Amino acid sequence: MIQRLRHMLIKEFLQMFRDIRMRVMIFVVPVVQMAVLSFALTTDVTDIRTAVLDRDRTPSSRELLSEFTAAGYFDVVASVDSATGLAELLDRGEVRAALSIPQGFEGDVEGGRTARVQLIADGTDSNTTSIVLGYARQIVDAYANRKMEERIRDLPSMDRMPGGVEIRTRAWFNPNLDSRTYYVPALIAVMLLVVSMILTSIAIVREKEIGTIEQMLVTPITRLEFILGKTVPYVITGYIVLSAMFLVAMVIFGLTIRGSTLFLYAMTGIYLAGNVGLALLISVSANTQQQALLTAFLIMMPCVLLSGFIFPIRNMPEPVQYATFLNPMRWYLEILRGVALKGVGVRALWPALVGQVALAAGFLTLASLKFKKTLS
Repeated sequence: MIQRLRHMLIKEFLQMFRDIRMRVMIFVVPVVQMAVLSFALTTDVTDIRTAVLDRDRTPSSRELLSEFTAAGYFDVVASVDSATGLAELLDRGEVRAALSIPQGFEGDVEGGRTARVQLIADGTDSNTTSIVLGYARQIVDAYANRKMEERIRDLPSMDRMPGGVEIRTRAWFNPNLDSRTYYVPALIAVMLLVVSMILTSIAIVREKEIGTIEQMLVTPITRLEFILGKTVPYVITGYIVLSAMFLVAMVIFGLTIRGSTLFLYAMTGIYLAGNVGLALLISVSANTQQQALLTAFLIMMPCVLLSGFIFPIRNMPEPVQYATFLNPMRWYLEILRGVALKGVGVRALWPALVGQVALAAGFLTLASLKFKKTLS
């Protein structure tokens, strides 16, 4: 068995790497895509193009404006004299936010009355709008608290107002709340899915098209040995791609693996085995490479969307949440983020470990049973 399997592995590696374009697609393209997408895929909102309508034109209004610009989130690119001017800039998409300060703002601030300002945000992107409004509230709240402290200091001690309540927050993981720290590991999982699914899905059907499958069928190799011979090379290739992507993530984005690297690599092998098993199931069921590739693409999109990569699984309808149990990427993302970002191990991740092992064993078993050493 070992001898037959060794020859099968040599044959697969030679077939995989004999074309220089295939080598580039396997090792270079996923790393480049991961690096480029990591820069592009971020929920951090900065340099918000902002227009200002200051009807008060007092030191207090200018101080508030300086608070907005000093925070680093808002970039004041236009100053208008009327509400119509603000509306036109928002309509044309030249600004994403508009700040309106009414006349009498300084009088309300100095007189201890509630001073009101208005921030209008472009609501076409609801997520970005929520973040912009959150930034504005933080800036205005900080400005109001500072003004309140100044007034309290100016009062006689007997007239001091009672103390308030202060909340101090802390992010337990990812303390800087950098979205790339959250998305870069997920992109690694996506690239591994793409590489393993695309390459493996055409592994068997390609042999049917070029006619070499007949040579395999007349050999004494068993179905299990054939499936293993098709699985192991792509798992090894996935490990090489994973290491290259981790290196890029560490050098460029400063990603660190807080948990056990050995445990993470072991779980990656199971994840790759599950992907390869699913791809082999597609390959043995297809008659042409085109059918296999289209089926693989059809499966990959739901795998990505239902993995928690972009949308939290807990926010999905309950039937869809149960459907994610059949998604290998869902379990791997829990493991990858848990090990790399939180530093946890088997004790915290055992449900994901069980799910991933079950899917890998199931897909490989189905692929082995589906494959028959006959041409019919």
